[in-house]
Amino acid sequence: MTNKRQPFLGTELPIIQAPMAGVQDSELTIAVCNAGGLGSLPCGMLSSEMLQAEIRRIQAATPAPYNLNFFCHRVSDYPEPVRQRWQSLLAPYFDEFGVTASAGTASASRQPFSHDIADVIETARPAFVSFHFGLPDKPLLQRLKSWGTKVLSSATTLDEALWLEANGADGIILQGLEAGGHRGMFLSMDFGSQQPLRALLVQAKDKLAVPVIAAGGLGSAADINAALKAGADAVQIGTAYLLCDEAKTSAIHRRAIGQQPVQTQITTLFSGRPARGIVNRAMAELGPLHEAAPPFPFAAIDMGLLRQAAERQGIGDFSPLWCGQNTSGCCDVPAAELTLALAAGLMQ
Repeated sequence: MTNKRQPFLGTELPIIQAPMAGVQDSELTIAVCNAGGLGSLPCGMLSSEMLQAEIRRIQAATPAPYNLNFFCHRVSDYPEPVRQRWQSLLAPYFDEFGVTASAGTASASRQPFSHDIADVIETARPAFVSFHFGLPDKPLLQRLKSWGTKVLSSATTLDEALWLEANGADGIILQGLEAGGHRGMFLSMDFGSQQPLRALLVQAKDKLAVPVIAAGGLGSAADINAALKAGADAVQIGTAYLLCDEAKTSAIHRRAIGQQPVQTQITTLFSGRPARGIVNRAMAELGPLHEAAPPFPFAAIDMGLLRQAAERQGIGDFSPLWCGQNTSGCCDVPAAELTLALAAGLMQ
């Protein structure tokens, strides 16, 4: 297959495996790379030691380019009144599961990209680094680019896409409303601005000079072809990989995906940022967008305690069951098999 867009990725296939924190490690990254796609590793929740180990595993297992993904949110305060209000809302669940709310000294696990993290990955000089929630500061961005690394970031609106291009992104991931996991929103939290992938592609394709990657609701070769024909240079796919052999998706999460039809909603309950997941008890009873949810990533501290307690009982009532709207591509197969099936019959 020849495709003029392929040189940007340096891969055989115009497919990026979406980084999915909590449900994958380097095993999935490697499998997709070796199948001809661009495998991604979610790094935002890894310690320096874990990140180094994962990069070594990737480099030992594949010569192909790969992508390292990071959050680049701005760290905010977690005011005590906000914490107390959140814990008051969750108090009945704490009582039900015998859980003690976190102390004020508890910290969140998600850390933004920094020069310290750049120190860890510099010797690896990854082909790609991608970001969620905008871009890091210019000196840090230029440091990455000085290695020859290409920088990607997610946009959920045309304004965000134009901002990313103007501020140094080498490629832009257009994240449609259908996509699972965290929304890449960073210029505005206005949900009225969010669009399905097709509409976003139509808006952006002629206004951007950098390559465009389509993401959201893509689960088949036909879906991918439609995105390419609509103007995308490549696609990014996450949900379809959730059931693959190499994914670390929990049994609870896998069961939820297997239930048909799968009902998803965008929620802030599990991290404080909007993200699409399968509707569970927490979302149904509290409402998916409760105003008491603390800012990202602090909501995860106390919700995580409930998650652990519930999962010990085999239930996902308080788990972030991230999932896109289209689960038709989810298959319990090796990731290489899925990648090749997704690529079957793509535009020549």
